Order: sequence, then C-alpha cells, then structure tokens
Amino acid sequence: MTSLKLNGQGLGRIVKALRCTYWGLKAAYKGEAAFRQELALAFILFPISFFIADTAMHWLALIVVILLVLVVELLNSAIEALTDRVSTELHILSGRAKDMGSAAVSLALLIAALVWGVSIYQAVRPYW
Repeated sequence: MTSLKLNGQGLGRIVKALRCTYWGLKAAYKGEAAFRQELALAFILFPISFFIADTAMHWLALIVVILLVLVVELLNSAIEALTDRVSTELHILSGRAKDMGSAAVSLALLIAALVWGVSIYQAVRPYW
C-alpha cells in the first residue's frame, strides 16, 4: 500500500503543482493585459453558454474553446517572458518565436469565434 507523501512525491507534488498553477495564473493576470481581456470574455461567455448549448457536448465545446484561448495565451506569455529573459536585444529568432506565439493565440481566437459564431447562429435562427 502506498502512503501519501508530502516531500515532493505523491500528494506533495500535487500541492506544489497547484501552488505553481496559482502563481502562474496570478502572474498572467497581473502582467498580461491580453490574458485579463480574454479572462473577462470568458466570464461573460460562461453564463451565456448555458442558454446557447443544446446538449451537454455542445456546452462542453463552447467552454473548451474558451479554455483553449486561455491556455494558448498563457503559453504565448511564457514564450515572450522566456525570450525577454534570455536577451532583450533584437534577434530574428526571438522575433520569430514571439510572432509564432502571437499567431497561435490568433488561431485559437479564430477557432473560438467560429464555434461560438455557429452556435449563436443556430440559437437565434429559429427566431428569424
């Protein structure tokens, strides 16, 4: 039988991971305007999702694409922070890394807009 260890294994590892998650979300909220904007959008769209979704799977799709945007924004912010930490001087590879992170956020937003747009269209279509 395994015991719950608090020394970096088992439960301790989970607690440490949750602490790091908290610090990461807090840092993103404090330091990244785009993350705050996307989080505000998520809080607005979350209650709306209950009125738009026809099924539990439809609701899940609406929520997952919102979370996808937040995840990609966190990864983009991490890439930007690490790139700036390594060097603040202009370099083609640093610029490329930042541009690709930005492109990933844009694609995630496009996916979310498509899913939400089609869902809203289907929800209001019967009233036209």
